[in-house]
Amino acid sequence: MEKLVDLQRNGLKMVEDSDKFRFGMDAVFLSGWAEVKKGERVLDMGTGTGILPLLLSAKTEAGQIVGIEVQQECAELAARNVTLNGLSDRITVVHGDLKDSVNLFGKASFDVVVSNPPYMTGGHGLINPQNAKAIARHEVLCTFADVAEQAAAVLKPGGRFYLVHRPFRLPEIITTLVKFGLEPKRLRMVHSYVDKEPNMMLLGCVKGGRPRIQVEKPLIVWEKPGKYTEEVINTYGF
Repeated sequence: MEKLVDLQRNGLKMVEDSDKFRFGMDAVFLSGWAEVKKGERVLDMGTGTGILPLLLSAKTEAGQIVGIEVQQECAELAARNVTLNGLSDRITVVHGDLKDSVNLFGKASFDVVVSNPPYMTGGHGLINPQNAKAIARHEVLCTFADVAEQAAAVLKPGGRFYLVHRPFRLPEIITTLVKFGLEPKRLRMVHSYVDKEPNMMLLGCVKGGRPRIQVEKPLIVWEKPGKYTEEVINTYGF
């Protein structure tokens, strides 16, 4: 069932389908984590229904934002959301496999790549590999290595790759990023409460960067049940 969601940014709205994967706080946090300069070209790998391009259009001065999505129905809904907000001049949605990104867009064609990739490997409780939510959550159609390899290929030298993922995969993710020449430069853990272990992490990488990572202070989501922290309210618009 479709419903209209107010994104609380610049009057933006988007249509969501409860049968598809709905956006969460991870996408919102990633949109605030990614550093995009005026006029830069951005690729969102696995755009879903288009939440990241919409938020980045409001939070940054990006020039052209491209979202690629393998699931046709999701890509069509993302395109509808772009039109709904009158952003067709800044945002383009491509129905295609992110594993073909370099063939579709060319080498060194983007300044910034962002991605909220599937968190779980195929064996982590996967029930229906054809289900849209399963495809969004599990590495059914692509692996993290696929994402990293394509991000590195389409980024310009010195370009930046920003992603959100789960902390339990951190060693594997860093190893994979470095393998493809994406040097992790910024890391921030996200905790639901100050006394809880992190359940999300934000990473920023530079193509061809020198080894040195800055670990930033944790982002705490909830001050208490039902009340977001001031940073989440002021910075992320909740």
